[in-house]
Amino acid sequence: MNKKIGFIGCGKMASAIIGGILAAKFVDNKNVIASEISEEKAKEKSEELGIKVITNNNELVKSVDVVFISTTPNYAEGVLNGIKSEITPDKLLVSICAGVTTKFIQSILGDSARIVRVMPNTPALVLEGMSGVTGGKNATEDDVQFVVDMLSNIGKAIEVTEDQMDIVTAISGSGPAFYYKVINDIARAGEKLGMEYEKALTLSIQTAIGSAKMLLNSDKSAEDLIASVATKGGCTRVGVDYMEEADTADIFYNLIDKTAKKAHALGK
Repeated sequence: MNKKIGFIGCGKMASAIIGGILAAKFVDNKNVIASEISEEKAKEKSEELGIKVITNNNELVKSVDVVFISTTPNYAEGVLNGIKSEITPDKLLVSICAGVTTKFIQSILGDSARIVRVMPNTPALVLEGMSGVTGGKNATEDDVQFVVDMLSNIGKAIEVTEDQMDIVTAISGSGPAFYYKVINDIARAGEKLGMEYEKALTLSIQTAIGSAKMLLNSDKSAEDLIASVATKGGCTRVGVDYMEEADTADIFYNLIDKTAKKAHALGK
């Protein structure tokens, strides 16, 4: 892949993507460049990631084919205004700023800009990322497919409509923290019952991994797999019945709903 890719902002998410695509050999490190706000930070990130990191956003944009805006959402407008003169129609702009719509970006960069919006997540660093991808009004099918293919090297990527992006943010963007909490809460329960925490955590982690892989690779529904483990009169059935009585479905609905609403508010 000969395209040159630049990342404005080199925080945790951008670093996860950069580390992932380099580990997957999707692109050579000489074709990846990033920018940071200070010389000290740029040097630190360059040593960490093994790529060139500079402090001039306009210089970065001029030197690449694909520009990733990977700042926090509150900095996006300022960054976009600063580089808009360099965003020519031959460049693809990809935003990973939560809540920032392609329409908003287009209003700054102009009608000719090609924009793709992405919601990735940090498991990209271990090549198990999950990304939602949507194209702006001028993004071509090839533009969207390029981004899907790129992010598929660091996990999985799916194309969604823009009105679904806040849901993607809630489920997979924020989702790792939710799964960490569930895994940890289960381990802490084991600890309270008398098991060493590290052993309980290992049990919880590996069970989560195995269960996810079974669901991913099975032609059975989640409900069918639950029923296959939670047999009538068994201990698993007691646990599943308790979850249903506690209405965990409602708890998780509210969790995703509140998170999605926050993601939407970040873009305003």
